[in-house]
Amino acid sequence: METLAPFKEVIDEVKEKGGEAVKFCYQCGKCDTVCPWNRVRKFSMRKLVREATFGLSEIEKEEIWRCTTCGKCPQKCPRDVKQIDDMVALRRMATGYGVYPGSVKSYRTISTALASQGNPFNEDRKTRAAWAEGLNVKTFKEGMEILYFPCCYCSYDPRLKKVAQTTVNLLNKAKVDFGILGEKENCCGESIRKTGNEELFKKLAKENIKTFIDNGVKKILVSSPHCYHTFKNEYPMFNVNFEVIHVSQYVHELIKQGRLKISGEFKEEKVAYHDPCYLGRHNGIYDEPRETLKSIAGLELVELPEAREESLCCGMGGGRVWAETEKHERFSNIRIEQAIDAGAKVLATACPYCITALEDSRLVLNHADDITVKDITEILQEVT
Repeated sequence: METLAPFKEVIDEVKEKGGEAVKFCYQCGKCDTVCPWNRVRKFSMRKLVREATFGLSEIEKEEIWRCTTCGKCPQKCPRDVKQIDDMVALRRMATGYGVYPGSVKSYRTISTALASQGNPFNEDRKTRAAWAEGLNVKTFKEGMEILYFPCCYCSYDPRLKKVAQTTVNLLNKAKVDFGILGEKENCCGESIRKTGNEELFKKLAKENIKTFIDNGVKKILVSSPHCYHTFKNEYPMFNVNFEVIHVSQYVHELIKQGRLKISGEFKEEKVAYHDPCYLGRHNGIYDEPRETLKSIAGLELVELPEAREESLCCGMGGGRVWAETEKHERFSNIRIEQAIDAGAKVLATACPYCITALEDSRLVLNHADDITVKDITEILQEVT
């Protein structure tokens, strides 16, 4: 059998793009045992890391684009191989060469939309705050208690606009002094960065940072765990440190402080909570959402088989929210079935991407009458 010689130029480029940790891998295969892809098809992170080690990566194949950056394999890796960084490094290579295979060809269009309109939907930037019409939402001004940053999906997607609207309704009930920046905002840039487009991420981030500073923003409230992760953990690379809080944390604070009062009883009874990867595994926020749900009269919280640190990814991270995923290969299908098996009538979560995936699976699996998907704020609105 012919032995392929390592391609040093490729190895050097992998390292240069941020994937140097591939050299630590000793092929134990633990990454493959926990990867959610292996629940729906054959996939090997171990193989991808090995190929990168020897410069044999095939950037034109779809495999390097499958990683949802869920965080399960870095959590279990005994050698700190940093699989997410490695996959993003390979995607940076592919993006640099303009290579986008089959299911991710849309990334090219998404990049153009983000560059021109600041959102992945290519919607007019001027309509970014249209979701807030009639809700008594002010434009943020320096000195306000908090900036609410709803994210692109909550600003433009018809289903997710409801989450932004219920959030501001709760803030108004609690008499929070807040505002939004609307058309002045860009996408946070998290997902496009995970697809390998570092240059566009930096452009979006720098424009957001300038906007935040120019408007005197100090504390940012977000609906998306992806925005939370980016503002809190990635924007500091630009020497800024804003105070960032996720809605699931903030409403918990408001309830404890007595500023948001629960007065009604929840009628659906059994509720299962799905931990989003970027809220839970990446940022350790597990308790506040559960404590909020437990504080609601009539609501019985049931745990899913894979919860907290072991939560099953919905499949939308790492830019996959824009990719084509075969209906039978969606992790969210498994999650819907788990929730129904647990006896839940409502599957609650706290992430726009998760809601998008779970809503789709609920319909694809013909469970529209069996279970409802709701954001925590939507449940709270029913009882406050």
